[in-house]
Amino acid sequence: MPMAASTSTAVIGIGTNTNLSLPPHRLHRHSPISARFRNNNRFFLSSPLSFSSPRDRRGVIHGGLGLRRTNKPDVWKHYSSFLSQPTATPSRQSCTSCCLASTKKRRSNLSRFVPGAFFDNSSFGLSKDKLRFGSAKRVQVPHATVGPDEPHAASTTWPDGVAEKQDLSLFDSELERIEEFLGSELPSHPKLHRGQLKNGLRYLILPNKIPPTRFEAHMEVHAGSIDEEDDEQGIAHMIEHVAFLGSKKREKLLGTGARSNAYTDFHHTVFHIHAPTTTKDSDDLLPSVLDALNEIAFHPKFLSSRIEKERRAILSELQMMNTIEYRVDCQLLQHLHSENKLSKRFPIGLEEQIKKWDADKIRKFHERWYFPANATLYIVGDIDNIPKIVSQIEAVFGQTGVDNEKASVATPSAFGAMASFLAPKLSVGLGGNSIERSTNTMDQSKTFNKERQAVRPPVKHNWSLPGSSANLKPPQIFQHELLQNFSINMFCKIPVNKVQTYGDLRIVLMKRIFLSALHFRINTRYKSSNPPFTSVELDHSDSGREGCTVTTLTITAEPKNWQNAIRVAVHEVRRLKEFGVTQGELTRYLDALLKDSEHLAAMIDNVSSVDNLDFIMESDALSHKVMDQRQGHESLLGVAGTVTLEEVNYIGAQVLEFIADFGKPTAPLPAAIVACVPKKVHIEGAGETEFKISSTEITDAIKSGLDEPIEPEPELEVPKELVLSSNLQELKEQRKPAFIPVSPGTNATKLHDEETGITRRRLANGIPVNYKISKSETQSGVMRLIVGGGRAAESSDSRGSVIVGVRTLSEGGRVGNFSREQVELFCVNHLINCSLESTEEFISMEFRFTLRDNGMRAAFQLLHMVLEHSVWLDDAFDRARQLYLSYYRSIPKSLERSTAHKLMVAMLDGDERFTEPTPSSLENLTLQSVKDAVMNQFVGDNMEVSIVGDFTEEDIESCILDYLGTAQATRNFKSEQGFIPPSFRSYPSGLQFQEVFLNDTDERACAYIAGPAPNRWGFTVDGNDLLETIKNAPTVNDNGTSSDALQTEGGSQKSILRSHPLFFGITMGLLSEIINSRLFTTVRDSLGLTYDVSFELNLFDRLKLGWYVISVTSTPSKVHKAVDACKNVLRGLYSNQITERELDRLKVDEDSLYSCIGVAGAQTAQNIEAPIEVEEVGEGYPGVLPVGRGLSTMTRPTT
Repeated sequence: MPMAASTSTAVIGIGTNTNLSLPPHRLHRHSPISARFRNNNRFFLSSPLSFSSPRDRRGVIHGGLGLRRTNKPDVWKHYSSFLSQPTATPSRQSCTSCCLASTKKRRSNLSRFVPGAFFDNSSFGLSKDKLRFGSAKRVQVPHATVGPDEPHAASTTWPDGVAEKQDLSLFDSELERIEEFLGSELPSHPKLHRGQLKNGLRYLILPNKIPPTRFEAHMEVHAGSIDEEDDEQGIAHMIEHVAFLGSKKREKLLGTGARSNAYTDFHHTVFHIHAPTTTKDSDDLLPSVLDALNEIAFHPKFLSSRIEKERRAILSELQMMNTIEYRVDCQLLQHLHSENKLSKRFPIGLEEQIKKWDADKIRKFHERWYFPANATLYIVGDIDNIPKIVSQIEAVFGQTGVDNEKASVATPSAFGAMASFLAPKLSVGLGGNSIERSTNTMDQSKTFNKERQAVRPPVKHNWSLPGSSANLKPPQIFQHELLQNFSINMFCKIPVNKVQTYGDLRIVLMKRIFLSALHFRINTRYKSSNPPFTSVELDHSDSGREGCTVTTLTITAEPKNWQNAIRVAVHEVRRLKEFGVTQGELTRYLDALLKDSEHLAAMIDNVSSVDNLDFIMESDALSHKVMDQRQGHESLLGVAGTVTLEEVNYIGAQVLEFIADFGKPTAPLPAAIVACVPKKVHIEGAGETEFKISSTEITDAIKSGLDEPIEPEPELEVPKELVLSSNLQELKEQRKPAFIPVSPGTNATKLHDEETGITRRRLANGIPVNYKISKSETQSGVMRLIVGGGRAAESSDSRGSVIVGVRTLSEGGRVGNFSREQVELFCVNHLINCSLESTEEFISMEFRFTLRDNGMRAAFQLLHMVLEHSVWLDDAFDRARQLYLSYYRSIPKSLERSTAHKLMVAMLDGDERFTEPTPSSLENLTLQSVKDAVMNQFVGDNMEVSIVGDFTEEDIESCILDYLGTAQATRNFKSEQGFIPPSFRSYPSGLQFQEVFLNDTDERACAYIAGPAPNRWGFTVDGNDLLETIKNAPTVNDNGTSSDALQTEGGSQKSILRSHPLFFGITMGLLSEIINSRLFTTVRDSLGLTYDVSFELNLFDRLKLGWYVISVTSTPSKVHKAVDACKNVLRGLYSNQITERELDRLKVDEDSLYSCIGVAGAQTAQNIEAPIEVEEVGEGYPGVLPVGRGLSTMTRPTT
């Protein structure tokens, strides 16, 4: 590694696993430590309603109007409103009106969410002339209009008086037309090609140009853990491992640029390959990819050596996944589906069974379920010749299973999409009852017909129907010592409503509007008044993996506030159910949906292939109609004009009945109520105290909230502007905004780079501005403000001031004279998403906006108000400080976080700027100190603003001058006086190998190995510039000999490359890939010491340092060997030379290695419950459960 005199630290953590009947686990392979070692705090200042869901890290989600909760919220990503969603990569979105939010697979670290927002439009109509159906006449119906003085809707039935105001015959005629329209089918995707081979294999092909010259091929086998008998629990996952990693044809794809992986869930197993369309020799790569999928799915070799290797990997994976979040997911699924096999068929399986299966047992399950008629092939990508692709599919798969397989008999209805696009949190789903397979141990002589099941998963649900209180299940309580906070989930379970017609879409739209209002009300109203809850979310989602639609009320709170949190949540739910949404809310959210849909439909050609494929796969599971973005928008326009306030409130009230009418005989009985609570809580002055709670107390708290008096929701006045035109004119006259020379060495006030398209400007107040006109996202843009300093600028007497200050600003959410609610609604009306983030080096704000209806100008106004008139509130500061205090106290309850924390403290010599603020540091902070720490960094030449979007030069420069040019030039800023540069602990030291022990009911272990690295530009902590040495390093010829870099023309070119500023960072990225490959091959594949091992580089931009981290999970008996094996891989970098001169830099200094092992279990040598001085970053609100039902239960990727 290019880390001069690199220092490495390792920490190991361990736990014990005695009951491993766990749910299907998350399928992404990401290191839980990645966020911890990179202190990254992101807050969503004003969060427009989000229509998205967690996705894998390969791309963003398909729009989907699902208010989906994140599975594992990053501890450094907090939201000022649950209406906000993280948006790390919001580049490509699909139309909200035709997209599905999925709970799907692969890697997801909340980093992949695409927020949307609602903005105001004064009128809308039913543009039927644009729709693709027979009768295309415009229908005039009563609908919402804008106005703060509109009457409140107290009725939840169709308006009786409407017909009296019109000619009855005309009204009846219009109603008939509306009914005919709503009963007609939604259009199908015009480019999606479907077919089926004679052997029953179904295939779907969709041409898609993003990314160019690449395609996705996914083989979905409709067999998963739900199909396992009592003695086969985990066998589907075992087959996934053995078939995938045992494929020689898949291995032949290595080196072609193809990437592949696999995962298992309740209802299916999926093998997927992402590949270039052609090889380097211009040969078509699709036949080879299809051949590999054919071998993996239908012709695997169950070799004993491969089975044993994967058995070890799965047993390691099983312990690795057994986190407290995973156990909570298990509890939720077990109680929600107590009546069927979903409660006890988690894909990872049972340890005692996994250890026993032989090749014959595994082969028999494969023969029973893995056949073409029980599979679907998806191909999406930069492909055009559909007949050729069909021929290739037939050539590869046509003869598979023809002689010995029975034809598929059960054919589900049309593969659909629309995926509950508007219903919050859309999972994968297929509705309806089905016959549940017997759970008795399978007789091996039993004959199974090879036929495709009509309903997946094949289970029978007990639906939530009205019933007496005698049939009400008492609340279930899961209490565990590793839980920090209180959470409760109330579930309602109903069949999936397949979205096939315009009427179906209309119902989904009305639910979405109704639930959006609830989310907004709770989070804006209570965020301003120290709420008793941490979060309250109502989630209505279809789930294909469970075969049902589930409505969930999730409440999280500090344990001391749990009763008040429940009362407030159910009280607000009842208020909305009884009084409904207001006319203003209906208009606002409906108009916003239309605008957002229009915006995303314009981006139809920018949706990635994998997003399209995932969308189609989920839609097929739900039997929703699949439409493209344009069709979805047109369909949404069609149904929007028929929506009435009364019907919205009637439909919405039905969704909330199981909560609002809890205990009444007319109310649907909850499918389950599950509370997850800690065993002990921290009481000021008393320390750790036992936490007591009963089912009766929970029921009483629910009823108490329902008994409180309710009043209708008042209309809010939403500002049209944050900066009035008259005030702006005064500012311009006072501060005279202007552009000045870009840099001291030039007189040019404008520099444009033709190659990149970037234009550089500098304002008179010192703020440098960069902008680029881009058409990649129609009528949209993004603006980012970067402020230098970050946590590294915290003084020794104000540790934590920046991180708490950023959180305080987010918690307050106010600017100028505008309330938090007004700011939120301003963003909603203009489709703005604003996020605030702090790292070790920077504070940043990011604004995503649409250019419609002056959206860009509105975003600039918000930035101007934050810079000039941000409001700092005492109660927001108290909440922020309390939050970090809670984080600190939660460290001892997390094996991974406590292990990583101990390592970071050792390696960075206890520098609190790179870890969590301690209670003593938090106590020293004041509102003024955190305000100064943040705002004093907002100085003209310490800031930089970059904007990219589909705007004109005239418009962008006008906004820059008006709103950035009128910002103050300086504050009471002290330049870097007193700045203490970070440093690593001197080595060797006695802290280079440490262990952490955690008392836990289950056994597991983890370890981290870390050491210093240079920053992104090659500077080391001791001042060396490694880039300078690399520039003059000799080149290595193909025969292994070295020569001077400047002797040949090729050498000269290499020298030029080496002198490029990005050369070092790119080289480090390549090196990281090499090390990851070596770690996987050695530590997992060859030695079988772990399921998951990864190497990550954290390279800073301004600070002259970085570090690398190896994360490894294992068992307590193997974790020390795993750490040694990882260190040996690092040592091997020296013997496996890359270039001679680089070797000295890559050589690992034994004295520099830091490591820490964490062990969790019932019999540990010691515990870590004593206070810890510093906390580092985790990947969820510490102690706050990751919200999202069972999302951690899918199996991880095979590789």
